[in-house]
Amino acid sequence: MEWLYILMPISGVKILWPGLIILGIGVGVIGGFFGMGGAWMVTPGLNILGFPMAFAIGTDIAHMAGKSLVSTMRHGKFGNVDYKLGLIMLIGTVVGMEIGAQMIMWLERLGNVEKVVRYLYIVLLLSIAWMVFHDIKVKKRKEREMRAAGKDASEATGVQWHKTFQAIRIPPMVHFNVAGIYCSMWLPVFVSFLTGWLAGILGIGGGLIRMPSLIYLVGCPTHVAVGTDLFEVMISGLYGAGTFTYKGRVELVAAVIMLIGAAIGAQVGSVATKYIKGYVIRYVFGMAVIGCALSIVLKLMAKGMSLPLFDNLSTVVVLVTVSGLALYIIVRFIQGCRRELAMKAAKQQG
Repeated sequence: MEWLYILMPISGVKILWPGLIILGIGVGVIGGFFGMGGAWMVTPGLNILGFPMAFAIGTDIAHMAGKSLVSTMRHGKFGNVDYKLGLIMLIGTVVGMEIGAQMIMWLERLGNVEKVVRYLYIVLLLSIAWMVFHDIKVKKRKEREMRAAGKDASEATGVQWHKTFQAIRIPPMVHFNVAGIYCSMWLPVFVSFLTGWLAGILGIGGGLIRMPSLIYLVGCPTHVAVGTDLFEVMISGLYGAGTFTYKGRVELVAAVIMLIGAAIGAQVGSVATKYIKGYVIRYVFGMAVIGCALSIVLKLMAKGMSLPLFDNLSTVVVLVTVSGLALYIIVRFIQGCRRELAMKAAKQQG
């Protein structure tokens, strides 16, 4: 089965090229849908396929920048991008990402980069999964209470941590019209610095934490958080690609292979947000995070126990997670398009 593998000229490793295609198309759909580059799945995915962690990080950031550009343009047409908020967040993102990238180079010199990044990934993914499902649980509890009281349950909300942060009145105060929020400028700057720092360490565009942070900490509606985060991922991805290319940790062949499929998938994922409600997006996002965390745990068990079976299971889990979620989004996209076309046909006949 040698023909299924391709030699990467810069890193010098042989990679299963069908795996790159699955990651590219699948993460393109998922990234456009969730409003992030999908690097939180691609970086461990590339590492599982055989890339050294530093190359997995740099290569994914490079492919992510181009894909996010396509998704941002599509979301911009739907009015889901708050450009003012995105530009302000660049202040913290660029500084945080450079600090994170320097820490990766330092850990690589110490020989600890693989272990540190994987454990940090697990902690981060489990924390985010808890936050998402806790939010959904709170919303469902409020719905039950409102129904019991004879009230309209559609007004029920989940956690509202953003109200506490918006109450902090450190000038300058800024009004973000598209997002419909009024807060201190330092709130999105702080959030973007934290996400940028983690982006540089983990090789993600920051969307994994920035999208939920925009919802839960800043207070953006889900669809605006998705579009604005993609805009931010595009900018930070371009910067990250440049800094990792300069450091010689970008495998351009793999990035191009993934980008071809990702550019197509990103448009499908972006349009799919028209047909799926905000809390459904959050629920599916939480399931994706759990799948990714499981694949990393299996990889660590394979290393610690010297069990090749767990290594293979890790590869299967990450590919099944990406392809399964992408298939779900594509099916909902097709169903939504059919309903929209049927409604237009009915209006024309009426």
